[in-house]
Amino acid sequence: MPLLVGGLLELPLGLVAGRGGRRHLLVLAGGVLVTASLAAVAVSRSLGALMAAFVAFFPAAGAFVSLTEAALMDAAPGRRQQRMAAWNLAGSVGAVGGPVLLAVVLTLGGTWRSAYLLLAAAAAAAVCAAVFAGPASPANSLPEPASVGSGSAGSGAEREDGRRPTVRQALAALGEGETARWLALLQIGDLLLDVLTGYVGIYLVDVAHASPALAAIGVAIRLGGRLVGDGAFVVISRVVSGRTAVAASAVAALALYPAFLLAGPLAAKLAILAVLSAVTACWYPAMQAGLYDSLPGHSDIAVFLSSAASLAGAIGPLAVGFLAQRTGLGWALAAMAAAPADVLVLLPRPGASRSRRVLR
Repeated sequence: MPLLVGGLLELPLGLVAGRGGRRHLLVLAGGVLVTASLAAVAVSRSLGALMAAFVAFFPAAGAFVSLTEAALMDAAPGRRQQRMAAWNLAGSVGAVGGPVLLAVVLTLGGTWRSAYLLLAAAAAAAVCAAVFAGPASPANSLPEPASVGSGSAGSGAEREDGRRPTVRQALAALGEGETARWLALLQIGDLLLDVLTGYVGIYLVDVAHASPALAAIGVAIRLGGRLVGDGAFVVISRVVSGRTAVAASAVAALALYPAFLLAGPLAAKLAILAVLSAVTACWYPAMQAGLYDSLPGHSDIAVFLSSAASLAGAIGPLAVGFLAQRTGLGWALAAMAAAPADVLVLLPRPGASRSRRVLR
């Protein structure tokens, strides 16, 4: 329910926010609501209150995080891939830091409620930082330079005409081949990113017959591997195009993912999982940067389309669970082995045309 209801509430944010000062106000409002929803989770005493808090968190995080991401992309059009790599690394630090924070809180005698209150305090500090920082300054009316990261040279100008984008413009952008490809790639790639992360602990217990403690170590290895890969991509993104990095990692994943599923000893599974996690870490930042690059000057439309695609992509983990219920989790995860091949097929070739229709 939080994913679907919250996702529907988040959907129009990109179009409503536009760019500039209005977007910044929504970022701040989202931050305040994120803080409030985290605090509400901490003090909730019923399922209804807990559900309401999580439902509110989704659109709030969309405004606070997604719109900030879009502002980062607008501020440096020629460095989208490098900025997405750093942005994604920050997310991985948070993914690893969350369990560590919870472990520290529990060790000190606190509860999960205490951890959520600390997160609310951290969100409040981030809101204060955003207030003092002010709105991001987009690169207006400047030709976009050739970017090693994006793999294509910019022939259009970033602009801000003060008009809110429309659903019609967003649908027109969706009709352009490159934008649609990046949206599809983000959802397919997520099968071996967040979807696999969500199932890996259950897989290690139910299929690999590991103890819950070893499965927890497996999840930590998964998150740690992604953190290492994200850090490496921050460096690699400066000299290698996103398309090249994704293509190379997809080729590697074609071998690594089946090897992870087929490996017998648990130690071998975990070692392969660590390498797979590091290798595929570049997928999201490179693909998301490609989406923004396909819509120069229209990050607002990119946010809207990305939110819509994420709602549609929510069927992914549901489909895996449905298949697992009927065939077993091992076979369900085996069906995801087609993801790297699909990535290679859908990956736009260098020099692919950008979405122009929305600029008219």
